[in-house]
Amino acid sequence: MNGLTLVGLAMVVFACAYLFYGRWLARSWGIDPKAKTPAVALEDGGDYAPASRFTVFAHQFSSITGAGPVTGPIIAAMFGWAPALLWLLVGGVFFGAVQDFTALYASVKNKGKSMGMLIEEYVGTTGRRLFLLFCWLFTLLVIAAFADIVSGTFAGMLKDGTVNVAGAQAASISMLYIFVAMGFGVFIRKFQPSGAVKLLVALILVIGMFAAGMAFPLYFDAQVWRYVTFGYCFIASVLPMWLLMEPRDYLSSFLLLGMVAGGVIGVLVANPVLQMPAFVGFTVQGHSLFPILFITIACGAVSGFHSLVSSGTSSKAIENEKDMLPVGYGAMLVESLLGVVALVIACATATGGQLPAGTPFQIFAGAVSGFFQMFGLPAEISACVITMCVSALAMTTIDSVARIGRMSFQEIFTPGAGEQASSFQSLCMNKYFSTVVTLVLSYGLCLAGYMSIWPLFGAANQLLASLVLISLAVFLRTTGRQGWMLYLPMCFMFLVTMSALVLSVTNIVAKLGDGSFVLMVDGLQLVLALALMTLAVQVVKHCGSELLGHRQPASLQGSN
Repeated sequence: MNGLTLVGLAMVVFACAYLFYGRWLARSWGIDPKAKTPAVALEDGGDYAPASRFTVFAHQFSSITGAGPVTGPIIAAMFGWAPALLWLLVGGVFFGAVQDFTALYASVKNKGKSMGMLIEEYVGTTGRRLFLLFCWLFTLLVIAAFADIVSGTFAGMLKDGTVNVAGAQAASISMLYIFVAMGFGVFIRKFQPSGAVKLLVALILVIGMFAAGMAFPLYFDAQVWRYVTFGYCFIASVLPMWLLMEPRDYLSSFLLLGMVAGGVIGVLVANPVLQMPAFVGFTVQGHSLFPILFITIACGAVSGFHSLVSSGTSSKAIENEKDMLPVGYGAMLVESLLGVVALVIACATATGGQLPAGTPFQIFAGAVSGFFQMFGLPAEISACVITMCVSALAMTTIDSVARIGRMSFQEIFTPGAGEQASSFQSLCMNKYFSTVVTLVLSYGLCLAGYMSIWPLFGAANQLLASLVLISLAVFLRTTGRQGWMLYLPMCFMFLVTMSALVLSVTNIVAKLGDGSFVLMVDGLQLVLALALMTLAVQVVKHCGSELLGHRQPASLQGSN
């Protein structure tokens, strides 16, 4: 199969989905360009801060586009490129983009509330606390996994004593990104430049940071970068959005969009032929297509984590309701396109139906680096750019998750209507205390390593998607809006993820019999898996009763 044909098909599908299905959803539910959004009405210079459409798009896209859209499709190619492609197209259009847009929409219509607080509005306090506890446990997994990815990517001195020049250069550039982003944020806040001026200044800063970082690489080992990464997470969690995260995501978006564009243009120019079969079988290497395919490809198709970004941070920056469609629905489609490009590139580099040796990112990075060199970019610079893109994918996810984890922890202990906060609750609602608790526990999980965490993270992520979809269905029904388009996705994802978690628990328990059970790794995963399954069933029980019932909330803020 010709790779150019598949990428062209995906671009047409996603463009039509945005123009027709996305706009139909917006018209069906109602968009009011004249309404005051939470970012404007509740602006506090911290979490609530209105920003331009592209700035919020850059934050949303940078935050949701982690390692998933590259890693998942390449791993799933073991079943053949056709099942992976179909899931990226169908999942991206009808599952993921709908979830992201609906979560953003519901939050903006409800004073920028997070998913947990929305559940309290439409389901009740118990449902809120169960969901928030699930979200908080989930953020611990995400922070741990991505912190391990970042520290490994930045390691300039490897365990065997070899030097990783590209990683050391990317680390130096990333550190510059933090401080330059804060200066850029102050510049935007004080002078409020036009879009053209902001774009020009950003491009100059990005080029300058690359030049300085490549000239002065930082050679530290992975452990040092692990400490630095968690220190950065603390800062990103407590500083105002406009000061660090928004400007950093704006600057990072040029790298991420450039990587997508480089992959698409490379496919257009090289016109590669896929060297993998369209379909291998329903069972490959002991893995069943159902449910593994739908767990493996999360980002790029549907990811519960995206809803936390939509309702946790992006909704508090939307300046006009018209911006919700490109930010919520559009950003997800661009991520799905990245997933298709990664799938095509990986399958084009296969030999005899077998993918090259190496991690999915190494396969993808090697191919895209080759494209950049084909365009005339020197090999050393190309390697640095790709490594920096990989780190940017992880860094722009981890800072958002740290902030969301902190907020989820605070909201767990937020008293319900008519309740008075105790001293302990007040302590837990403190943003510094909640950040420290979240990061300390995440660091403990991080010590287990990325590969030990990722399988459970994938299942929990997709289970979160099903819980979010049923919660949003309750919101749409309660506020008199059509919600039938969420019913099939929420049921399918719940069935998929509960099946995957049952398989995970079965495999972990089996290790007890063969003596390979490791308490601090397998034991922790077993406890978390059982806790997530229990919480999920409870959330579905509470939300399901509301979806099938007739209760109306005290205030229909979502009916605006």
